[in-house]
Amino acid sequence: MPSSPIRKLAPLAVAAKERGLGVFHLNIGQPDVVTPRSGLDVLKHIDRHVLEYSPSQGFKSYREKLVKYYARYNIDLTPDDIIVTTGGSEAVLFAFLSCLNPGDEIIIPEPSYANYMAFAVSAGAKIRSIATTIDEGFSLPKVEKFEELINERTRAILICNPNNPTGYLYTRREMNQIRDLVKKYDLYLFSDEVYREFIYTGSPYISACHLEGIEQNVVLIDSVSKRYSECGIRIGALISKNAEVRAAVMKFCQARLSPPLLGQIVAEASMDEPSEYAEMVYEEYVERRKCLIDGLNRIPGVYSPIPMGAFYTVARLPVDDAEKFCAWCLTDFDYEGQTIMMAPAAGFYTTPGAGRDEVRIAYVLKKEDLERALKVLAEALKAYNNREISN
Repeated sequence: MPSSPIRKLAPLAVAAKERGLGVFHLNIGQPDVVTPRSGLDVLKHIDRHVLEYSPSQGFKSYREKLVKYYARYNIDLTPDDIIVTTGGSEAVLFAFLSCLNPGDEIIIPEPSYANYMAFAVSAGAKIRSIATTIDEGFSLPKVEKFEELINERTRAILICNPNNPTGYLYTRREMNQIRDLVKKYDLYLFSDEVYREFIYTGSPYISACHLEGIEQNVVLIDSVSKRYSECGIRIGALISKNAEVRAAVMKFCQARLSPPLLGQIVAEASMDEPSEYAEMVYEEYVERRKCLIDGLNRIPGVYSPIPMGAFYTVARLPVDDAEKFCAWCLTDFDYEGQTIMMAPAAGFYTTPGAGRDEVRIAYVLKKEDLERALKVLAEALKAYNNREISN
């Protein structure tokens, strides 16, 4: 079971705070935007005498609301197509456990969300990475590169769109390329689409559920964590038109009894929030993205492509080892009483040595904090590389 690159340095951050330092958390996708008022209000006024189990597949009233939500994105579902999960993480895990046998292989473009690797380990599955690079903006390689990895144990392709950790948004051509592979080799397509609200280009959002001819192969993963800034209520969803897949998933759902009761109540109420909320959040992230990417690319030796979705970027730093640098920032450095915490990008790769000089940065802090964090990063890089020279 791999350590999380997002949280593995957390004890160092705690120690830095105990020494009195301020720490800018750029390591984790925990938005600081406010949760919808409608969700907070219903939480404060829950009037129940018993906090009971919910149905294993989640409340029908919530799933009916989700049907209407997805219809806005031209995704046609019924409540029975949707299973409510304990966060998007459980949806990924249950998808793996239901569709894969031990020893089966999943093709995943790297860098990828690090916990996919942990879920694959839990299911006894093996990840086969297909490389994307920062110099090519993390775009998908040609079909031939995929086909080089496909063998008799290959069962699925997994994508995250828009992508965590890179912020890359797959084009229609790339989605059609994936569709054709899935159809040709009869694979599952696991599609993590929790960041669909955060797309910063005029290109259309192409869901795996929009791809014709592979409706029975698609398993869509979703969550309210980022959509409504509700990471802590742990409400996600697994969506599939494939009745056999859903039946297998339900066995795991019944074994864990039910998704969170209070979380579903909050998530369902949050769907009534006026559209102004989503517009406000979107505009905020547009500003944060510009602030961060412009600021990163002004620091000597730093490079970040422009992310077209989500709220992350992978940046290359002028250091020999980004993990050592990230740890050093927390143990040996401060600038005017402040330091930064980032996620070493090597933990988002499975290829040994890949991403060694890269970090993932989440632009989930307000603009003023991002500007200050960029100043601290620039000073940290100067101090770190001067230390290397003096040694």
